[in-house]
Amino acid sequence: MDHELQNELEALRTKVNDLRKYLEIDAKEKRLVEIERGMAAPDFWTNPRAQDVTRERSQAAKLVDSWKSLLKDTQDQLELKELAEMEGDQSIVADIKKKLPVILERITQIELAKMLSGEVDANHATVTISKGQGGTEAADWASMLYRMYTRWAERKGYRLEVQEIQPAEEAGYNSVTFTVEGEYAYGYLKSERGVHRLVRISPFDANKRRQTSFAGVDVVAVIDDDIKIEIKDDDLKVDTYRSGGAGGQHVNKTESAIRITHVPTNTIVACQQERSQHKNRATAMKMLRAKLYDLEIQKRLEVFDAANATKSVASFSSQIRNYVLYPYQLVKDVRTGEETSQAQAVLDGEIDRFIHAFLLGKKADKSKAANDDDL
Repeated sequence: MDHELQNELEALRTKVNDLRKYLEIDAKEKRLVEIERGMAAPDFWTNPRAQDVTRERSQAAKLVDSWKSLLKDTQDQLELKELAEMEGDQSIVADIKKKLPVILERITQIELAKMLSGEVDANHATVTISKGQGGTEAADWASMLYRMYTRWAERKGYRLEVQEIQPAEEAGYNSVTFTVEGEYAYGYLKSERGVHRLVRISPFDANKRRQTSFAGVDVVAVIDDDIKIEIKDDDLKVDTYRSGGAGGQHVNKTESAIRITHVPTNTIVACQQERSQHKNRATAMKMLRAKLYDLEIQKRLEVFDAANATKSVASFSSQIRNYVLYPYQLVKDVRTGEETSQAQAVLDGEIDRFIHAFLLGKKADKSKAANDDDL
């Protein structure tokens, strides 16, 4: 008898059973019955909340079906183990061992789905990267982060659209704002909100000295037009300017770019992607509504620490993640303790391990986190 495999299967069965309570499967099945009964009513589609209800039904059904499939596959492996013992067939044992990691990965994905059940987690996301302390180095670091998120979005099959870019004088960006369109884009990217710290040999220093740079990342959900956010015209300060670009025949010679400041909250948005000032204003107003909505959500949940991470100075004492390229290679998340020596892969967009660790609530070892400033 393969005792190690038996123990692994028993641990798997325990995980799946615990998952039933964690995911509130029984309550969701009861709720699905209620929704189905409500959808059968003749006047259901005249209800303003019909779309929200159908979305709730889809998400709940997907979670319940995923768990039931997981339960069935786990039971199948246990039955196959018994069959292998009866027949003495080691090939069956080998097949079970191959399937176990796959099932465990599915458990992780279901747990992530549970973590992405927030009010706006399924929405698109607007991301702003701003250079922090470090001059040209920090501006270049901001452009490297922009590239990292661009590559990540490509891997996820998401669409990325730049809203505004403020190039730095020598290299990189003072700031860049872009929208990532895709299911759960905000749910994933909210984990990136905060200050990112880079340590490397400076490509701008003739003496090749080691430099530390900082950049802040802010993330807000793109909200639907039907969400009511009151914005008074008297609270807005609107500035127009010429869109930036490479010049030549396509340079924008009119002041079509828009910058809007919501004075009461000092919230600033800008858009320069369109040639039409009217279209840029409409997009900027949508971004402003999203930011104000995000502020309200954060106030309601009393999680000002995350919301204000990039509103503080992007400096040595406030980073959420360290990227060390010299004298060794290591990327480590201060909040979760998740780390990898594959720094270039991370900069090429492989950041899911950090996102997943954050969403699953992994906590950093405090004793180790205390030494992170030495990186």
